[in-house]
This record gives sequence, C-alpha cells and structure tokens, in this order.
Amino acid sequence: MKFDLLFVDKNTKARAGKIITDHGEIFTPIFMPVGTAGTVKGLLPQDIDTKIKAQIILSNTYHLYMRPGLEVLQAAGGLHQFMKWQGPILTDSGGYQVFSLAANRKLKEEGAYFYSHIDGSKHLFTPEKVMDIQRVIGADIIMAFDECTPYPCELKYAYNSMHLTHRWLDRCIIQLHITDQIYGHQQHFFPIVQGSTYPELRKQSAEYIASKNSDGNALGGLSVGEPSDEMYAMTDIVCNILPLYRPRYLMGVGTPINILESIALGVDMFDCVMPTRNARNGMLFTSQGTLNIRNKKWKDDHSVIDSHLDNNVSNYFTKSYVRHLFTCKEMLGAQIATIHNLSFYLWLVTQARKEIIDGTFYNWKNNMVKQLSQRL
Repeated sequence: MKFDLLFVDKNTKARAGKIITDHGEIFTPIFMPVGTAGTVKGLLPQDIDTKIKAQIILSNTYHLYMRPGLEVLQAAGGLHQFMKWQGPILTDSGGYQVFSLAANRKLKEEGAYFYSHIDGSKHLFTPEKVMDIQRVIGADIIMAFDECTPYPCELKYAYNSMHLTHRWLDRCIIQLHITDQIYGHQQHFFPIVQGSTYPELRKQSAEYIASKNSDGNALGGLSVGEPSDEMYAMTDIVCNILPLYRPRYLMGVGTPINILESIALGVDMFDCVMPTRNARNGMLFTSQGTLNIRNKKWKDDHSVIDSHLDNNVSNYFTKSYVRHLFTCKEMLGAQIATIHNLSFYLWLVTQARKEIIDGTFYNWKNNMVKQLSQRL
C-alpha cells in the first residue's frame, strides 16, 4: 500500500492524501460506509459506487465469521467476489464486537472466549485466528485484534488492557508473516492504539504502535461514551506521535462535527453506523443542519433534501415526498434516506479535502460546525 501525503493545512493539522491499494485509490480524508455483514443495509453495491461515490467500505470479521462463515466466503473467492464490490474493503477485526458482548465473553491471555449472539455457541478468537479469518475474507486493509476498553474504566484496567492489546498485536504480526494472502491482492495491516482516556497510556500505546512501522495505524477505544472533548484530546495526543507518512484511522467516529474536528487534528479515515442507522429512523444530515423527516413541518415542504449535494437523490426528491414514504412505512423512504446520508458524509469529507488543498479549511470548518449544530 502506498500513502502519498499531498497537503497539510497551515492553520490546523488537517491532511489531504491518497492511499493506493490493489482494488483502487482512496483520497483522504475519507469516510467508509459500514457494510457489517457484506452489505450496506438496503443498498446495492452499484448504489455504493455510483450514487454515493464511496471509495472504500468497511465490513466486520466477527459477523462474517458467524454468517455466512469462512467456507462460503472462500468458495466464493473472498468478500469482493461474494458481494460483487470491486473497490477497497477494510475489515474491523471484531474486537469491538467482542467488547459489546461483555456479558457473554471472557478475556484471557490466549484470546477472547465468547458465545455467539445468534445461537449461543461458544467460540475463541485468538490474534492468530483473527488474522487467518481476515485472510479468508480478503479485505484490502485488515485490523489487529485488540481489546476495546469501556468508558469509564479504572486506570489499572486500562493499563492491563493496553498491554494485552500490545501482546496480541505482536502475535498478529507474527501470524501475518508466516501466512500469505489468498486471492492474489495485497492486504495491509493496521494496529490499534488503546489506553482509554488516560493521556499517559495513550502516549505509551501510540509510541508502541508507531514502532511497528505498519502500513497505517488506527485509534480505537474512542466514541464509546466519553465526552467529545476527551475524545479530541486523546486523538490529538495520538496524532502527534503516529508517523506522519502513514494513514490514521479513527474507528467508529462519528457525527459530522466529530469528523470535521478530528480531521483538523490529523485523522484521515473514519467509519460509523450513524448515517445509515439514523437514516432508517428518519434522521437526515444536511449541509444546513439535522432534520427529522417524520416531523409534520415537512408535510408541505416541496424543496429538495439538500441542493448542495450532487446526486440524483438529495437534489431530486422533496422533503414532503420522503416524509410521505416514512409515514406510509414504504421501504423506499429508508433507502432514499440512507443514500442521502451517506452521500452527505462523503460530500463532507470531499469538501474538507478541497478546502485543505485550497488553504481555506480552518475558516470553512468553523463555519460548517456552526451550521451542522442546527436542528432544522
């Protein structure tokens, strides 16, 4: 994988770059639509490409391991062939999903024992097994297996968890060195910085991760309930340590404002279920602020959802029509809302890139944060 750092904003740490993978180029900063189980809910892969203009999507190791299973994926030729998406894919290693199964899992040195959320069957994820699973899935970017600490957590727990993540990281690296990619394209490995909201732990973890000289690096364990100011503080600490010429991925973040503020701190890659999940509940993100399309105030509003977006959904369908679809519980309503929200997120990071290149990011970001804070 090649990462070209092309521009750095003179007033912030915002960056514009380009990642090159065997499945295509990714222009950063970038948002990755979440396709947890090999699908961005409600959308065809063609929609992701042509309507949303996504450059990379995210899928999840835990969920794909559970269903459809590794035998099906390998027989299909990997996830790209299985879902008919030929762009880059990143797979989350499943650490967050194991974290979310807190009542049904036990962490030990060898790995994480857990019970399936589907049928209750018992499983063990070791760092080695997670690397092997991601080999079979065939994603372009694969993540280290880590423990995502809860918020809040005590310093001792965060300290022990961070060092466990580091030991697991070393085992992931060894496993990757003794195995090969399966489908003929390169896979690129990102370790994950942990340390909860303790500055000294974040510093230690970032230094340890940076020493591995991996293709890229990720910031994990944030956006798990901590205040935004703490998330930004930890992100700033980590971005000051991680290598300049490697992409930085802030996992699971977040709101449009979170993304803009984190770009200003030097983050390049983002993912979050918020635009798709909220779309299915009628919440739309626009360049003017956030709106609930179910509200009666949109019943007679025949203006388009967002004229700033250059696609045939956001600047074509009216608020009145989309509200009508939600009121009637028509599936098309959720589909339009999903396409719009993802298009907005991609527009936001694309515009941020343009402003960085033009040298106008700082003022643009501050103005956008004010606009995006509005509830319409």
